[in-house]
Amino acid sequence: MAARQPSQHYVPALAKLYSGWEEFAYLVLRVAAGLILIPHGMQKLFGSFGGPGMNGFIGLLQKVGYPMPAVWGWLIALLEFGGGILLVIGLFTRPVAVAVLIFMLEAARFHMGVGGFFWTARGNEYPLLYAAVALLLVVRGAGPYSVDARMNKEF
Repeated sequence: MAARQPSQHYVPALAKLYSGWEEFAYLVLRVAAGLILIPHGMQKLFGSFGGPGMNGFIGLLQKVGYPMPAVWGWLIALLEFGGGILLVIGLFTRPVAVAVLIFMLEAARFHMGVGGFFWTARGNEYPLLYAAVALLLVVRGAGPYSVDARMNKEF
């Protein structure tokens, strides 16, 4: 595949602005993704923010028919809380992003059966968007402002 030629900007004066902020865009996206996941995990693990706590969450998974609801409940809660923290600091970014991608694709499948597409009806647009963010992090990694970059190691 041939190397990609730089595109011509419709407004050439913006090219310098874009290139100056490009590396920060991944940082913002990664940190935002992690910070959004953390409170979801806290709802499940600790009952924070009106969440169900682990007993309630495991009960919900059991009620909707997931096999091994305790195993899945703990995996999901720890992924959201611990994985969110790892995304914020940029450590083990790609493996965490793979797990988030798989989880969000399953969440999208589940929510499609519950409410269709729109999030206002408990639909799957939020998990689909989150899956796209996770895919970008899988492909691009944590970026230059991360523990992964500081250690000079990535998966």
